[in-house]
Amino acid sequence: MFLAQTCRHVHILARSRGLSETMSPYLVRRIEDHSNITVHAHTEVVALEGNGHRERVHCRNNEGGVAETHDIEHLFVMAGAIPATRWLDGCLALDARGFIKTGADLTPEDLVDAQWALARPPYSLETSLPGVFAVGDVRAGNVKRVASAVGEGSNAISFVHRALEESGSIPVRAV
Repeated sequence: MFLAQTCRHVHILARSRGLSETMSPYLVRRIEDHSNITVHAHTEVVALEGNGHRERVHCRNNEGGVAETHDIEHLFVMAGAIPATRWLDGCLALDARGFIKTGADLTPEDLVDAQWALARPPYSLETSLPGVFAVGDVRAGNVKRVASAVGEGSNAISFVHRALEESGSIPVRAV
């Protein structure tokens, strides 16, 4: 919506059948009703073209196989929100969509299943396995923005130090 206010035209490519699976109906309606926005369902970028800078984007509709080329210089990629965490199932508590649960999002049942052995509850970015922290897009409740992931990462470092100090793995020093 923001880009549509300043750009001549905004093309949104959705590899799925549309935006309704991942966005609120209110926002989908605003996007579909906006004259400067075109949503291309079942479509993905197959090539980028340009000389020294991006000039064109080649797309393909994966349902009908129709290829299109658009004169587009700027491209923002949001690759999706399906976490690659299947390998962690049974090791860390995951939510129904496969994102890693941390801190207050961990239920008492999650902690019992994980055999949480510490007297304290998990720190805010700590997983169901004490001393293991999750940040960024893979974490349940993350806002899926780079700046947020960076901030979470810096916060996690302070929790890592706390966890190491309480376990006695590193000496506590006053500096």
